[in-house]
Formats: sequence, C-alpha cells, structure tokens
Amino acid sequence: MKIALIGASGFIGSAILKEALDRDIAVTAIVRHPEKINLEHPKLTKLKGDALDEENLSEIIKGHDAVISAYNAGWQNPDIYTEQVAANHSIVDALHKSGIRRFLAVGGAGSLEVAPGVELINTPDFPALFKGGAMATREMLILLQKDADLDWTFLSPPISIDPGKRTGNYRMGGDQVVFDSNGHSKITVADYAVAMIDELERPKHIRSRFTVAY
Repeated sequence: MKIALIGASGFIGSAILKEALDRDIAVTAIVRHPEKINLEHPKLTKLKGDALDEENLSEIIKGHDAVISAYNAGWQNPDIYTEQVAANHSIVDALHKSGIRRFLAVGGAGSLEVAPGVELINTPDFPALFKGGAMATREMLILLQKDADLDWTFLSPPISIDPGKRTGNYRMGGDQVVFDSNGHSKITVADYAVAMIDELERPKHIRSRFTVAY
C-alpha cells in the first residue's frame, strides 16, 4: 500500500507517519517544510506541498492508494478558521482531480455530542482558543457528508489527546464522546494513530465518522 499523508510533521501527523511506516506502508509525506521531518526510512518520501495549493496537491497525490489528512492551520493562527476551511475545499477538490477515492481525515472532538443534540463545541467550558479550529474541522465533516464520490472516513479524537505510550488498545464510538468509567475522555496520540491505520488497513467506517478513546 502507498499512501499520501498531508501534514505529516504535526503532532498527530507525525504519529500517523510513524505508525504507517512501522507497518511497512509506503508513505509520501506532504508538508510545507520537509526538513522538519527528522526521520529516514526506505518507504518514506518527503515532498514539499501546500494543502491550499489544489493544483499542485492533486499532482502530488495522484497514483496513491489513499490519502490521509492531518492538516492543521495552527492553533495560534488568528486566521485558523478561514485557512482551515479553504484547505478543506482544496484537499477535497484535489482528491477529485487526482481520481483518488479513499480519504481519511483527522477530525476534531468539538463536533462530538456530549448529550443528545449538544455538541462539545457549544458547551460553556469549551476553550475559546480552540473554537475557530474546531468549527473549521466540523466544516470538513459537513463537506464530506455532502460528497457523493469519496470513500471517506472522519476520525474524531476524544476530548484529550496527549503524548504517551502506544498500547494498541482503544474503544470506538460514533457521534458521541466516549468516556471511561471515571468520566474521562482521552487517548495517547500514538494510539489514535493506531486507530487511524487500523481503519486504513481494515475499513469499517466508509462514509462515516467515528471516534476512539480508552
């Protein structure tokens, strides 16, 4: 299998990159600054690319079996909402142009429900810093739900996703936040990456969103 990974140098993207390579999957890592990937592997190709450049992106991803997007416009970016939404459309349009149908997106927790009809993003304690990015990521889910051609999967993390060990274990949910017996919703980024590559290799959520947590 040969995949293209957009945003491979970020917090989640780098974990997905490692997990894919550890499973002997060939990866084309697409980032603005390839030099930020301090990793060498016989099945890794590092290419400079911009998620906002639809034409270039469509050429780069052509010929791959699947595309995973871990793109993030930057949590400290004052224009994160605008740039993230623009990238959403650019990536989807590039997929259409390249002829690739299989697409997996790193989603957000903000659009998950904490109660029937109540999304996490609309709760009083949702951090203002993350609201713009969460709204933009929710827009990607909406965009994919309207797409008739892509075999997409949108994987939302739990409320907390942190550095930590890879256990290979996780529980799955749908559109609601998954809590443990102590009321926590969390996972390590390494185990989130496990769930993403599990879905890539053994698809169970074509044209749907799912979430994972311990």
